[in-house]
Amino acid sequence: MTFLTDFADQAVVLPLIVAVALMLGLLGWWRGAVAWLFAVGLSFTAVLVLKLVVATCGPALGLAALRSPSGHAAAAAVTAGGIAVVVGRSRWAAVAIAAFGALLIGTTRVALGMHTTPEVTLGGAVGVLGVLGFAWLAGPPPALRLRWLFAVITAVALLLHGRHLDAETRIRAAAFGLSVCAASGTADQVRP
Repeated sequence: MTFLTDFADQAVVLPLIVAVALMLGLLGWWRGAVAWLFAVGLSFTAVLVLKLVVATCGPALGLAALRSPSGHAAAAAVTAGGIAVVVGRSRWAAVAIAAFGALLIGTTRVALGMHTTPEVTLGGAVGVLGVLGFAWLAGPPPALRLRWLFAVITAVALLLHGRHLDAETRIRAAAFGLSVCAASGTADQVRP
């Protein structure tokens, strides 16, 4: 399970996102590169905001069972579905691939005890919405020489697999530092 889940760690996914954007630009699809960065960036920002809100305000909002939406599930969905868009799959095929990526990685996160089913579902849903946004913003892809793109994706994934970016600890520390729900006292109640 750890082997699979490590492919969706931010230490792998963030460089992969940059590499895909650079390759799309080098291959001449600038609209796709910008749309990719925007949609993926917006997806990751949404997960970050959800993590900050849920960490500090979850109990006050009646979300005590929701500790932290899964960034791994979101990353798996948006990257797998986004690559499907790049290779010319239909919008709905890309959504299906994104959902499968979220399901695969989400299952590993639940099995490893890192997240609950609602947390991976929420993260996966954010990633799927990111894919829809990317497909809409990018429009149909031009004919691209995809072997170079796949070579770069494979190289980045294999070179960085197994590395970890301890984002969750930093996000939780930032959430409690912001004291978003300090007025209601909930930030102190959920502090680890």
